[in-house]
Amino acid sequence: MHRLVPEWSVQDAIQLTWPHADGDWAPMLDAIEATLEQMALVIARYQSLVIGVADETTRRRLERRLIQRGAEPERLHLVIVESDDTWARDHGPLATRDGDALRMHDFVFTGWGGKFPADRDNRLTQALDGAGLIACDVESHALVLEGGALETDGQGTLLTTEACLLNPNRNPELSRGDVEARLAETLGIERVLWLAHGHLEGDDTDSHVDTLARFCDPSTIAYVRCDDPEDIHHAALAAMEAELKALRQPDGSPYRLIALPWPQACFDPEDGHRLPATYANFVIINGAVLVPTYADRRDLDALAALAEAFPGRDIIPLDATTVIRQHGSLHCLTMQWPAGTLARPDKSQGATP
Repeated sequence: MHRLVPEWSVQDAIQLTWPHADGDWAPMLDAIEATLEQMALVIARYQSLVIGVADETTRRRLERRLIQRGAEPERLHLVIVESDDTWARDHGPLATRDGDALRMHDFVFTGWGGKFPADRDNRLTQALDGAGLIACDVESHALVLEGGALETDGQGTLLTTEACLLNPNRNPELSRGDVEARLAETLGIERVLWLAHGHLEGDDTDSHVDTLARFCDPSTIAYVRCDDPEDIHHAALAAMEAELKALRQPDGSPYRLIALPWPQACFDPEDGHRLPATYANFVIINGAVLVPTYADRRDLDALAALAEAFPGRDIIPLDATTVIRQHGSLHCLTMQWPAGTLARPDKSQGATP
């Protein structure tokens, strides 16, 4: 049976989609490009990158910049594709594995229930496949589904939120049972752990689970805990914590839970609305974990907590204060391609499980 591959499995590459001047990032294009460039350089120390860019000028400029700053050319796979935005987690392909057989899955992306334009993003996986970058079969599905809504233990269990997957703006014709059946059919999901509580102000995704709670290994979940009773999130996140404590592994034992700290409230400098700062939006790569930081005193606590969750991996902080201004963070910008999915992998990279 094909099963959704967990993020900690060995990877060929991380996918990024580069911002362009006619997108939502236009007012802060230089700042987000600087953040993404730094992220790309860190990732390139460990593995390859697949980067979708808008045009040949951008492709040449970015490739030259990354190589000048130390990236190995054989780890850079830059391809010209049309895109609406940068959130590769939600328009990128999802991978399943059955023994040695891999498959990429292309679901429908509607801009989080029609909130934003998404037609070009929805075609992006097919464009990457057409460019010859994907080494395995690509299967398309009519189900509306985003990668940020899914967390798997790699053994048939999925962690997700009711607010997203059961939202009538995604698949209004499907019941809970229907959704579970589709997940079983397409991604090999045998059981779904539903969270009924938890949200972040400023989040456009209807409570993607990757902003709230994340599998770190089959028995460990890291999650956000709000310790400020005066904060608007306190009650909902306390209820989510109680749900997580009640969850059980397939053998009946409780999960090992690692609480992530609560950063100070972040606000947009232009209009003052609350931004969705969360330490749960970390990225697992070969041999390392990239952790979003917010120039906050709790940053160090978050790094320590994730070092406990991921022994043996480098824990690398990356400033995400620009990223959250468009209501995402580091994980939202990325999609991992497991080993065996990239058509031209860098054979020299030292992947670790």
